[in-house]
Amino acid sequence: MNWGHAVAALYPELRGRRVLLRPLGPGDFEAWRQVRLRSREWLLKWEPRPVPGQPDPVTDRRAFVARCSARQRERELGTGYGFGVFVEGEFAGEINISSVQRGPFQNAYVGYWMDQARAGHGYIPEAFVVVARFAFEDLMLHRLQVSIIPRNQPSLRVAEKLGLRNEGTALRYLEINGVWEDHVRFGITAEDWAERREQLLGGWLLPPVRPQ
Repeated sequence: MNWGHAVAALYPELRGRRVLLRPLGPGDFEAWRQVRLRSREWLLKWEPRPVPGQPDPVTDRRAFVARCSARQRERELGTGYGFGVFVEGEFAGEINISSVQRGPFQNAYVGYWMDQARAGHGYIPEAFVVVARFAFEDLMLHRLQVSIIPRNQPSLRVAEKLGLRNEGTALRYLEINGVWEDHVRFGITAEDWAERREQLLGGWLLPPVRPQ
């Protein structure tokens, strides 16, 4: 079965309690650009450096459109699923399922970032639960992994709020902003999801129960 074609057709957007997740398109360029510019210093220290000589999608609309097309191709191939995070109808960040591997591994990696102005309100943990439900129940993956630089406290708080399993620190794991950085690796499996599903959905996605 071609998971990419099936899922891209059936699930153009995903909804949480407060967040809407959907693939970004050319029409999102200006909103995406404004958020990236506003949060630039806050974000770039946690990200790989751009490839020298390549246009910057933050300032070059054509590069942004090419980025959207690349994400669309990943969805079609079933190798990745990128989503913009929208809060109250406004673009607020991104969360991505990447490097989907099938066969005996059935694994993918989750990465995320949030507009600095909206950080700290639980939007990314909520988006992660939406993505986890999609990954385990629609994509039928067995495992999701998140890798975080140890001093990146905002991202670590996301993993802690969700109760993701700390699986140790990988030394010099990824080159970030020109430096080979250690990363703490967190994981959640389909078995974990089955065990904690109601807790995670109730905590992050379902409307709060009001006392009678």
